[in-house]
Amino acid sequence: MSIQHVAVIGAGTMGNGIAHVFAQSGFDVTLIDVQTAQLEKAIQTIQKNLDRQVAKEVITEADKNAALGRIKTAVSVEEGVAKADLVVEATTENTTLKLNIFKSMDHHAPAHCILATNTSSISITQIAAVTSRPSKVIGMHFMNPVPVMKLVEIINGYATDKDVTETIVQLSKKLGKIPCAVNDYPGFIANRILMPMINEAIYSLFEGVAGVEEIDTVMKLGMAHPMGPLQLADFIGLDVCLSILRVLHDGFGNPKYAPCPLLINMVTAGKLGVKSGEGFYIYTSGSKNLVVSNSFQK
Repeated sequence: MSIQHVAVIGAGTMGNGIAHVFAQSGFDVTLIDVQTAQLEKAIQTIQKNLDRQVAKEVITEADKNAALGRIKTAVSVEEGVAKADLVVEATTENTTLKLNIFKSMDHHAPAHCILATNTSSISITQIAAVTSRPSKVIGMHFMNPVPVMKLVEIINGYATDKDVTETIVQLSKKLGKIPCAVNDYPGFIANRILMPMINEAIYSLFEGVAGVEEIDTVMKLGMAHPMGPLQLADFIGLDVCLSILRVLHDGFGNPKYAPCPLLINMVTAGKLGVKSGEGFYIYTSGSKNLVVSNSFQK
């Protein structure tokens, strides 16, 4: 199947990154969001990131202008997916929201169109079940930041057609990504392994085994991780971490996936990490120095 026109639903961090890489790779892109202000912000972000690539001589000024010229915006699913060969949903990790969006995608997209989701944990099979084309529904889980990270975790639902999987594998390679195909179980592979590690780091802090900096330093210097698990949790968003852990806990029924009470309390208090300005660390605009949150300072 030939894919030329791609629609991306959701103009947040992941959505604008996905739109960026498709446009830069020569695909026509329609970026969809119900909020016009969010669409404007997304286009500005894409332009800044392309400018950064020009400054680093990764692309030329002409490449940047061509990529921006391939991106259109829309404020409704009906308008945005009408001519799409592929739709990638990249909204927040909310099952009800995603199911409603997929019903709309299925109703308005052409019959040949593949419907993909960037979900990091929600069942592809469950999402596919609300459509009339479950064989054409697949997970396409990009990593953040999308223009930089090479991995695309491709998740097969129970009914996903092999030809659809192969199309998405080859498409990912055209984007300059490295695809890894996995099957549809809670957390897939990336988050099934990552989130218990993050949760255990939070438990270690909660139980007083070590402080924030000590936990992150051990994992950075001892395990060669580019950032520690607590800093990474802040970067992902503590609310997102909590949501994924709940999917794992509900899906497997295993207490080892139960989210740490400290994580639950932090999310309840609005301490979500980078997006809220404070999590395990405090984030000040323009500063690259990590400062441990007052709640965890000795």
